[in-house]
Amino acid sequence: MRKTTNLIFKGLHVVAWIIFVGLCIEAGALIVNFFFSLYKPEVLQNLYQKLNLAQMYEASKWTFYCTYSLILSIAILKAYLFYIVIMLMLRMDLSEPFTTFVSKYITQISYITLSVGLLSYIAQRFTQELMHRGFATDSLQQFWADSQAFILMGAVIYIIATIFRKGVEIQNENDLTV
Repeated sequence: MRKTTNLIFKGLHVVAWIIFVGLCIEAGALIVNFFFSLYKPEVLQNLYQKLNLAQMYEASKWTFYCTYSLILSIAILKAYLFYIVIMLMLRMDLSEPFTTFVSKYITQISYITLSVGLLSYIAQRFTQELMHRGFATDSLQQFWADSQAFILMGAVIYIIATIFRKGVEIQNENDLTV
């Protein structure tokens, strides 16, 4: 393997760690916001992203819990996605990438990515419906604005996972015939 390829791979590994830490901070801050919104809503304007859904909570607790569940689910899934990417990068051997382990992790990455996209799409439609019912949902769009990109990325990664799975099968057959 070339030295530049190895260097690029290590650089991407560092970038994945940075993204993972950022997503963990975001998910943690959203969890803290959730508990503050339940017990001390007057300090919400000082917290992360000033996500104040107090009016929604007063109008309909069910709507508040559904909305916040979607926000938290998407944030946690994104962090978990990058955790899986980091685990893959830590254990993957670039000299022999076609292994069952790599195939399994790439498939898992495709499922999580597709889940983030579909959940984001559902959240978009849900908040559009809430907006028609008079709820203020403008501050929520930032959490699921990229739903179509995640759906498309999940589909592409699934295709790559299928290619890897077939590559593992072919490599195992070749190992048996030698």
